[in-house]
Amino acid sequence: MLLFMAMRLIVAAFPDSAAIPSLNTCEGADLSPAIEWSGAPAGTKSFALIVDDPDAPGGVWNHWLLFNIPATVHSIAQGFKPGQVGESGANDFGKPGYNGPCPPKGHGQHRYYFKLLALDVPKLELKKGANRAALDRALDGHVLGQAKYMGRYERR
Repeated sequence: MLLFMAMRLIVAAFPDSAAIPSLNTCEGADLSPAIEWSGAPAGTKSFALIVDDPDAPGGVWNHWLLFNIPATVHSIAQGFKPGQVGESGANDFGKPGYNGPCPPKGHGQHRYYFKLLALDVPKLELKKGANRAALDRALDGHVLGQAKYMGRYERR
């Protein structure tokens, strides 16, 4: 009998599908929340993390692109800074690292998806500060598994 354990992702600051605390947004300290994961599939050699907002007025807005996270790493502390682990891509604010929810006022509640991808390669060959399109191309054919977690935020 084969036992299959699905990847699991936990964002410590809030329950799945709940409100993201202001500490983790542009209206607070804009700190990345602590994240932990388990259940990576066999053969995982690295991880990539994408945080995006599919409800942004101009289309999907990327808040955090982090890749080449070693397979031995299973958490990221609150307040992540680029260079602590893995390699940071450029988010849609034009910066490396995390920038939290900051939807336009009056646009209602937005959903923010934290997606962790288990990869079959130890390193994606990407230039420093790669954008989402470059990351998506590099991920093609290398994803072994994925876990998602969602938070909500509305600027008042």
